[in-house]
Amino acid sequence: MAFKTDIEIAREAKKKPIQEIGDKLGIPGEHLLPYGHDKAKVSQEFITSLEGGKDGKLILVTAINPTPAGEGKTTTTVGLGDGLNRIGKKAVICIREASLGPNFGMKGGAAGGGYAQVVPMEDMNLHFTGDFHAITSAHNLLSAMIDNHIYWGNEQEIDIRRVSWRRVMDMNDRALREIVCNLGGVANGFPRQTGFDITVASEVMAILCLAKDLDDLQERLGSIVVAYRRDKTPVYCRDIKADGAMTVLLRDAMQPNLVQTLENNPAFVHGGPFANIAHGCNSVIATKTALKLGDYVVTEAGFGADLGAEKFFDIKCRKAGLKPAAAVIVATVRAMKMNGGVAKADLGAENVAAVKKGCSNLGRHIANTKGFGVPVVVAINHFVTDTDAEVQAVKDYVAEQGSEAILCQHWAKGSEGTEELARKVVQIAESGSANFAPLYPDDMGLFQKIETVAKRIYHADEVLADKSIRDQLHAWEEAGYGNLPVCMAKTQYSFTTDPNRRGAPTGHSVPVREVRLSAGAGFIVVICGEIMTMPGLPRTPAAEVIRINDAGDVEGLF
Repeated sequence: MAFKTDIEIAREAKKKPIQEIGDKLGIPGEHLLPYGHDKAKVSQEFITSLEGGKDGKLILVTAINPTPAGEGKTTTTVGLGDGLNRIGKKAVICIREASLGPNFGMKGGAAGGGYAQVVPMEDMNLHFTGDFHAITSAHNLLSAMIDNHIYWGNEQEIDIRRVSWRRVMDMNDRALREIVCNLGGVANGFPRQTGFDITVASEVMAILCLAKDLDDLQERLGSIVVAYRRDKTPVYCRDIKADGAMTVLLRDAMQPNLVQTLENNPAFVHGGPFANIAHGCNSVIATKTALKLGDYVVTEAGFGADLGAEKFFDIKCRKAGLKPAAAVIVATVRAMKMNGGVAKADLGAENVAAVKKGCSNLGRHIANTKGFGVPVVVAINHFVTDTDAEVQAVKDYVAEQGSEAILCQHWAKGSEGTEELARKVVQIAESGSANFAPLYPDDMGLFQKIETVAKRIYHADEVLADKSIRDQLHAWEEAGYGNLPVCMAKTQYSFTTDPNRRGAPTGHSVPVREVRLSAGAGFIVVICGEIMTMPGLPRTPAAEVIRINDAGDVEGLF
């Protein structure tokens, strides 16, 4: 049987004018700023008017560690949102925007799949409403102004060996990880070593996703530490006088984007930090707006629960005062078999023993998530090759962990395939059983916070860090940053820092290679193992097959 591709399904969507989607949520037409007919930004004036209103229930969708077999977290997020609407609940979906880097690289898009998609798929996976370009421009404006400040006399007495602010672009380009800039003589400035990160790793991205309004945005931008003087005192963005212009560039990007699912249900798509190198959640402003407009808000956190969910709970919920009512952990039979040692080429054959063996990864994510005081249900994202015995093995295992696993067929059937999951989520959320609390208190030491995440979430024995890293953390504590949460930059493929170790390994260490202060965003980035803040393209990038066909349509996006 031939299946339609995601982009073919998306292209056949019967989209409604975006004003009709706004009407579903009670957003007046004058407060929708349209980008074409099928997407719009919601005005800050309308968002401000919602303050003081009642909040709906917040549902987090997370997953096991990703495998080449595919898990379908965004697809399940969309499917659950559609399913909740199908059973009569007023539900809103909140997901992140897609980065061009992975779209043209290996990961593909971020709009769901099959009959559980957000549309317009092509726009969302390409330039969309220009938010990422605005973030890139604001970040690099600051970069340009730092070097310009040094060139014209260096009034702030910046030590050019200690400029910590790098440059960014929204593309996977390993050649730019480490560069030397200002070459070419006196007219071009003072040569120094720097580098590029991908836009989704930018502190500006994190700030946009955590700021509550434009005033908060500018305050946070001004607090970015960009460099240090010879006496080790910090130089802030506001010292370079860049915060005002950066806010101007980000004014429109700050407003959430409203789009729709294939079933014409509302979805906010806003912000896009990666979860392996950043905090991995859509914007606070989109989530809080959705909570005022819907009875249920379904949002996702990037990659596996060891990264995305931990940061959702410990960074986003902590900073924004959010209290999730339930968590859905997405798993597939295929991924369980891979965690159980089956090669990708052999996943089509029934192997109940491998499913049972691989469930240890799922079990750890269930226990970790429950450790935050949030009740869990498992969504088994169905593939046509799954056998009844394999599905039952997952259900039995999850039942032993004190939760329930529900087979979901949203990829093939849309909301019809998630009705059972939707009813279970409502049951859990309405039971009031959630008793959410972050993993660690604000006043715990920074290194102890790193150890807490490593030991309780990754089940590591120890954290390995040079004296220079420990001294840096201590210096930040002395400077008043000790109350910040930690944002762990780690491979998404494993609980360890080794991407090849599947399952639920123990007896491992977490080596910390570097720490970075994100004073404006309000967290410490902890770079572990070999993780890169500027990815590279794979041997065969997706870009090789993306093209415009004879009908003028985009082909090759997935």
